Amino acid sequence: MELSKKGHRVAVLGAGPSGLMAAWELQKAGFLVTVIEADERVGGLAATHVFEGKGGTYRFDFGGHRFITHNPELLVFIEELMEDDLLHSIRSSVIRYRDRTYDYPLALGNILKNAPWSLLAGVAKDLLFVLPFTKAVDDRESASFADWIESRFGTTLYRHFFEGYTGKLWGIDPKDLSADWAAQRISLIDLKEVARRLLPRSSDTPRTYARSYRYPKYGFGAIFDRLKERLEANGATILLNAPVTGVRTEKGQIKSVSFKQQGQVEALETDYVVSTLPMPLMMSFLGEQSELKFRALRFLNMPMNMENISTNTWQYLSDPDILATRLQEPRRRSPFMAPDGKTSMMLEIPCWKGDEIWSMEDHRLFERAKQDMNRLGVNMNKATGECFSSYAEFAYPLMSKGYQSERNKNAECLNQYNNLVMCGRQGTFRYIFTDTAMEMGQLAARSLIDQQDYRKRIFEFRNEKTVIETQSVA
Repeated sequence: MELSKKGHRVAVLGAGPSGLMAAWELQKAGFLVTVIEADERVGGLAATHVFEGKGGTYRFDFGGHRFITHNPELLVFIEELMEDDLLHSIRSSVIRYRDRTYDYPLALGNILKNAPWSLLAGVAKDLLFVLPFTKAVDDRESASFADWIESRFGTTLYRHFFEGYTGKLWGIDPKDLSADWAAQRISLIDLKEVARRLLPRSSDTPRTYARSYRYPKYGFGAIFDRLKERLEANGATILLNAPVTGVRTEKGQIKSVSFKQQGQVEALETDYVVSTLPMPLMMSFLGEQSELKFRALRFLNMPMNMENISTNTWQYLSDPDILATRLQEPRRRSPFMAPDGKTSMMLEIPCWKGDEIWSMEDHRLFERAKQDMNRLGVNMNKATGECFSSYAEFAYPLMSKGYQSERNKNAECLNQYNNLVMCGRQGTFRYIFTDTAMEMGQLAARSLIDQQDYRKRIFEFRNEKTVIETQSVA
């Protein structure tokens, strides 16, 4: 990496989980750390919004976060950081599809109990006459999501439970989506294995998630609010409402970072840069082109004049004509997310920045959402009428077929700057859990502390073919 040892100034770009953990490790090692964040709060995609409604204080996360990890040391760090404000919670999720409710993850016994006969006939045909003679697709480089799923679960389950939902989430045909998405998110081996585990002798049930998890009393973002307080108390500088506007380079190094604050563009001289900014954005700052894209999310947050919507943490909404992909009830994670006797609802709506859904006024989107919720049996007469939206422009790295080669080109280009380390979901263009993002930040810090080039390790960090979530110790 050939990093200079004479300077100790580090600019950390982005105050999400990865950036703040990098800042924490670097500060402990004696570096002078400045964190530059575009938003008004820390936490990035793991932040929590506070809404003062007619009935009291409501809290809404950016999406459905839970703290799960395979790393005991990281769990201890979070427990010590949050002390008594860290709760134990149990996740309960279901799939809603064509006016029926199914267990999540899909379980063959539950499908047999709840599915219409036409669907069951198709599943039986696939299980008996197709899948035994079909080789499971394992090529994550060139295969599609559709190939991966159909070779394991058959055409019937693919078309009913995967095709429409996945197309809605990503905005592209699942045949154009990389098999990487399936390999990283679905740990069930195949339909034959699911059927085998239904036999009386079998006591294990395959899952794609850890049911038990830790969650902060006042929202997931409280972890990063607390970490910010600790960093500032120890001397770190954290600049909020300060979007990065560019960098100045010289002889293969980044010499300064420009950012805008209170209408003025300022420059911060630095010796090292740890960036969690989206990879294509960082490429543009360096005068390079990138074909990588992100899928955006809009969250519609609504207080409700009722104690519970359901017993579920969230509900996957598989019907393609329903706008949202998930209905979430924050109170299911912590009772402190809504006032006593009340609850709230968050709809997770995929879109593209600037499209009709992204740009629609809140009241119009609320009226549109009411139709979907009434269809799902949610009593929208209990809605207070209040609502607000939060936006994530860079929510999901778009893993279209062949994206790996473009990602590799981007990484090679960025790695030419020997005092730049990229990390985090957006900085490495990876769909990862929060604990992995935090560990990436730690590894980025170690790269500078140890004066060793760990960038390739960071780029592929925890990229195993198994779903890490199932191994949580939290």
